[in-house]
Amino acid sequence: MQKTFPVVIETDEAGGYSAFFPDLPGCAGAGDTVEECYSDATQALVMHLAGMLEDGDPIPDATRLADVVVDDDVQVADLLLVTATVPGRKTRINTTLDSALLAAIDGVTTNRSAFLEDAALAELKRRNSAP
Repeated sequence: MQKTFPVVIETDEAGGYSAFFPDLPGCAGAGDTVEECYSDATQALVMHLAGMLEDGDPIPDATRLADVVVDDDVQVADLLLVTATVPGRKTRINTTLDSALLAAIDGVTTNRSAFLEDAALAELKRRNSAP
């Protein structure tokens, strides 16, 4: 699922930048440059939304960029939109694998589900980028 939220990037006293999401209290990022701050804020948004989904919390609707209100004491460096792709809920499946393949998987990981999920994502990426 993709979600887009406004982020406020402000200058901090140390000369760097920090970011916060008005719609998501506690979701924040930081960086030495606006670009680093934006990247960190994007990662924070993904983790924050994933945590909300895992906890069963509702994802709020995003405020329109034009409607974002910032306190007077905030030194705004930029006001941007951040889009994050958040994984959906996990679904249990039953599958059958060759016993030798399963043994090979067990030889490199203790988490079969995560291994198979990573392998599936890599294969989907490969197939989607193939000419």
